[in-house]
Amino acid sequence: MALKIIDHGTAEYHQMVDLRYHVLRKPLGLEFSHEDLEREKEDVLMGCFDDEKLEGCCLLTPFGEKAFRLRQMAVSNGLQGKGIGRVLMSFAENIARDMRKEKLVMHARKSAVGFYEKLGYKICGDEFEEVSIPHYVMEKEL
Repeated sequence: MALKIIDHGTAEYHQMVDLRYHVLRKPLGLEFSHEDLEREKEDVLMGCFDDEKLEGCCLLTPFGEKAFRLRQMAVSNGLQGKGIGRVLMSFAENIARDMRKEKLVMHARKSAVGFYEKLGYKICGDEFEEVSIPHYVMEKEL
């Protein structure tokens, strides 16, 4: 298992978009717009690979001066529950710390709240709907 930062527009990035589409968007009947993907040029893009195959990914978007917003966390169907997400989250937190950030914030799907709570994230506010499903704002001091 290799963890690495992915460059926007590369073959690895296209694997990342494909994985996120199949895990996060397609089940909800959603697509990525060109503008969605263009905005990611300023984000820190991360992936977990087995050989050259992407198994999990996430991205960090600047959120004020002292935080990142974790977005688009996805692990391949069939590999969820095998520790890939946990390892990827640890990598993302370490990258954020290296970049002198003090907090990670996210909009977590309600179905994933338990996973993030096990990693030390706390719910901050009431349930809300985003992309037609329930979410919570969660955060963790680094």
